[in-house]
Amino acid sequence: MSFSRNASLFFVVLLGAGLVACGRAPQEAAAPQVTPTVETAPAAAFDYPRPRDGGQVDDYFGIQVADPYRWMEDDDSAEVKAWVEAENAIAMPYLRGLPGFERIKDRLTELWDYERFSIPEKEGARYFFRRNDGLQDQDVLYVADSHDAEPRMLIDPNTFSEDRTTSMPSFSASPDGKLIAYNRSEGGSDWDTWHIRDVDTGEDFDDRVAFTKFTGASWSRDSQGFYYSRYPESEDGAGDDSQQVRIYYHIVGTDQAQDEMIYAITDHETRNPYATVTEDGAWLIIGVFDGYDSNGVYYQSLSDTDADVMRLLDDWDALYSFLGNVGSEFYFQTNFEAPNRRVIAIDTENPGRENWREVVAEQSEAIQDTQFTGGHIVVSYLKDARSMVRIFDPYGEFVREVELPGIGTVGGFDGHMDDPETFYSFTGFTDPSTIYRYDIETGETALFRKPEVAIDLSQFQARQVFYESKDGTRVPMFIVHKGDVVLDGNNPVLLYGYGGFNISLTPAYSTSRLVWMEMGGVFAMPNLRGGDEYGENWHKAGTRLDKQNVFDDFIAAAEYLIDEGWTSTPKLAIQGRSNGGLLVGAVMTQRPELFGVALPGVGVLDMLRYHTASANARQWSSDYGLSENEDEFKALFAYSPYHNVVDGTCYPPTLVTTADHDDRVVPWNSFKFGAALQAAQGCDNPVIVRIETRAGHGAGKPTWMRIEDIVEHWAFTAYHLGMNLE
Repeated sequence: MSFSRNASLFFVVLLGAGLVACGRAPQEAAAPQVTPTVETAPAAAFDYPRPRDGGQVDDYFGIQVADPYRWMEDDDSAEVKAWVEAENAIAMPYLRGLPGFERIKDRLTELWDYERFSIPEKEGARYFFRRNDGLQDQDVLYVADSHDAEPRMLIDPNTFSEDRTTSMPSFSASPDGKLIAYNRSEGGSDWDTWHIRDVDTGEDFDDRVAFTKFTGASWSRDSQGFYYSRYPESEDGAGDDSQQVRIYYHIVGTDQAQDEMIYAITDHETRNPYATVTEDGAWLIIGVFDGYDSNGVYYQSLSDTDADVMRLLDDWDALYSFLGNVGSEFYFQTNFEAPNRRVIAIDTENPGRENWREVVAEQSEAIQDTQFTGGHIVVSYLKDARSMVRIFDPYGEFVREVELPGIGTVGGFDGHMDDPETFYSFTGFTDPSTIYRYDIETGETALFRKPEVAIDLSQFQARQVFYESKDGTRVPMFIVHKGDVVLDGNNPVLLYGYGGFNISLTPAYSTSRLVWMEMGGVFAMPNLRGGDEYGENWHKAGTRLDKQNVFDDFIAAAEYLIDEGWTSTPKLAIQGRSNGGLLVGAVMTQRPELFGVALPGVGVLDMLRYHTASANARQWSSDYGLSENEDEFKALFAYSPYHNVVDGTCYPPTLVTTADHDDRVVPWNSFKFGAALQAAQGCDNPVIVRIETRAGHGAGKPTWMRIEDIVEHWAFTAYHLGMNLE
């Protein structure tokens, strides 16, 4: 069983023309002028709010850097709230009054309305899975007594709040399948509270486990309680994520105040421990998180109440993901001495590196995921950003390759060591996510759940191309469109990217993108450096001092699409969220004349202060670096979107989006960047700042809110690319 089933060792914090300052070394650059005065405001049709210049100037290694909107970081202040209200008073009527808004909404709603399922999870003799009947705002959890039995509803998050903005991010069933621990998140916050439900009766216990985010619930084998990680309680009764988490054990039916503290790290202030119980119940595995390029793994015997926590992997030299164990031998997926990853086994009785056993050697394709299921090792690889799956025995002998339905993306293959079956999902650009049941011993695949959609998918075509980036690196890109496309430079193209944190962008079904293509648009998705499509070397090539490679890859993708006749600048929109929001912010400030529309969503946009938002944000420094270090400051300052907005520049029509409940990428990143853009805009192109007031980073958004968000984006993009929606 994979470590990731019950605990979050690796979690994603981020589901993303000539620059005026291009070529300037940061140490030579004057502080960007982004003072928002009436004199610098453009003569546009929008009466943007005119926020004050707070006068903040910081000294970074002798360089004076202006930060006029520092005061916006206090997003609870009356002044910031008034600014948010004023921005929405512009944004909402404008966006909803655009041509085609209602037509896009109707079509998107129509195509969204199809039945969807998650991959089943088996505990005891029961199968747990999520289902959405089509337009339900939150997915509903079901349980069945066998894989082909009639399921019954167990938890309906749509009943949690009147506006359906309270979600259930995750759940964990007890080993006997009789209890379920599940968490609730309010308004998209990463903070959540855990509850326990009796599977037979459907009734909740009185238990409430609070002050948590990013943690799983890993049950003891007797199903009497679970291990979890939580932050200390602050003076105001909330969680304090400026400190480290500690591992606790909660016994069902007791008050959280009685939970036993199991383990805390006291010798390093930024490392957070998360626990999972091995399938045999013999060991507590403690994954230690502190960034995205290395981690630690500790363990404790659960058969000896006096056993110490042993530090098995504590050199912080690579990433290690626990897969499962056979007695004292622990299996890991790792990139130690293997940038494309491999599988190794470490015997805790002889843990020296000279005794490590290689089980599955590194291949030319990068491993994306590994599961220890049904006595076999199931390894998912990426070959040019497309999935392939191979089965090995516990000794690393190749058994077979899983025959997939086509070119796309797989997920799943989770399960227990004695399970004869497992389930996996398959999706592609024109393939809705379909669930299959797989026999580990025989390799037989059977269809389990297949959605029916109200659109002819054969009308869409997907292809993969390769282009050269600025430094000659060969980069793949998927291009998807409806029917035949004439390469005359007149096609509206949406170029989407991410490029960071080991995240791979692979083929996946998207209703919103199908609507975009029905409107006559082309969708393009390059696999930028910083991601994981080609292993750790590809990731590292887009981080810290080399982060500019990501932006160069994206700019080169845009230039390729123009040079090959797919589109032209007036017809080219760029989009990204989170780290992808940074991507869009960086390239639109470096090459503002290259793009027709820019859509930076929930972006990390102040690169000199992103890490001050929380301890969690500081851990993104494994990808970004820190402005506290001189060489990293120079790299960050050179591309930080907020600091590279230049007065009088004509920026493309831009829709900046964020949410006031986003406690992952805090909204002041978008507030400061949006305000700077509005003040500096040198032409009549609009800069719209849209702030959702009942959502977070994106997870848990109800369907109605997701649809409205997409419609606003498509209506804005279509209008400013000159698309005819009549």
